[in-house]
Amino acid sequence: MTMDFNLLMNETVSRARSEMDAIGYEQLTTPEQVEDAVKRPGTTLVMVNSVCGCAGGIARPAAQHAIHFDKRPDHLVTVFAGQDKEATAQARMHFGEDHLPSSPSFALLKDGKLVAEVGRYEIEGHDPMSVVANLQGQFEEHCEEV
Repeated sequence: MTMDFNLLMNETVSRARSEMDAIGYEQLTTPEQVEDAVKRPGTTLVMVNSVCGCAGGIARPAAQHAIHFDKRPDHLVTVFAGQDKEATAQARMHFGEDHLPSSPSFALLKDGKLVAEVGRYEIEGHDPMSVVANLQGQFEEHCEEV
């Protein structure tokens, strides 16, 4: 039996994208879309998505549950590391010079400027609810009440 790697990856990526679409995150697939998104006034949560286990088992569930809070970002967007490479690189340019590229990860921008982030080291090996609590703490500090 042979397995078509590209077919398997396309299915995995499609499922990961669908999860984010279903919970209200806007897919940014080009650098231009990223620029348009970060120019929006208010707060923007950028989820850097990936196909790794900690993305599917921790980060995407946290992305879903964190937004059910009194305060939440004005805009929810996602880029897909390893898939939409140019869009991901463009998004990371807005995360600052000290940002270490990691996926999955989250960046919270306010009026286009990074105010908080959750890196892979704060996701991998943690349970989804601790990531939710981390994100909601950032929302509490930087976002307006819904």
